[in-house]
Amino acid sequence: MCIRDRSYYLKTHTGVGWPEIIKNWTYLRLPVLGAKNEWHGVHHLQRHGIDTLTIAGYGTSGEIGEFSWPYATRQSFIITEEIEGSISLEELSYEWQQNPPRKKSELRYKRWLIRRIAEMARTIHQSGANHRDFYLCHFLLQRAYDNGELSIEKSRLYVIDLHRMQIRRETPERWKLKDISGLRYSCLSLIASGILTKNDLCRFISTYQNISLRDSDKSFWKEVVSKAESLHAAEQRKSSEALSTASRTAHTARP
Repeated sequence: MCIRDRSYYLKTHTGVGWPEIIKNWTYLRLPVLGAKNEWHGVHHLQRHGIDTLTIAGYGTSGEIGEFSWPYATRQSFIITEEIEGSISLEELSYEWQQNPPRKKSELRYKRWLIRRIAEMARTIHQSGANHRDFYLCHFLLQRAYDNGELSIEKSRLYVIDLHRMQIRRETPERWKLKDISGLRYSCLSLIASGILTKNDLCRFISTYQNISLRDSDKSFWKEVVSKAESLHAAEQRKSSEALSTASRTAHTARP
């Protein structure tokens, strides 16, 4: 929506209902129960110096006991300002696959992005939080230029879609693994095409763990690779099953 020449996004929550809450509990997951979760996530990241959404409004139909019966149907909303002139890193990855970065300034910019993402991931996890949907599409980049060249100093990177974020005193290892493997999964096409090189991946590892590559946790990164590959295999199975179903449906529908 647009108000006084400024654009905003409205996200509404109408209540997930108790069946959905119980299903999440069955899988030992915390259900997303409203806009307040994203409200907390935004403020948490801002306190830790991470660029994220700017909240313009928030409301809920009532603050009752956390898991009382009305909580399952509580309605809430959050309004955030548009991050103007930005593209997602997923969109940027499509651009790179068409026109890979080759100039020195472009390669410098790529290395800066890798370090910045790793720093953000490290800060989030060290702060006791985890994103749960840590994919390229949930990073927004405001590209800036200086004399026709990409400017590292003037560009900004944002983390968005925080409605599933979890915040604790300390982030469990399995949730760190989920975030980082999800990020690698969303980078697989860049890795396969050689746009993300072995040096780039090593740069991410050493920056994320803030230690030399030699001292990095090898077992953690093996799990990251394995889980990312499992996510890719699951996606391939779903696509294959969807195509098979569509084919059977089309065959059945023929006269």
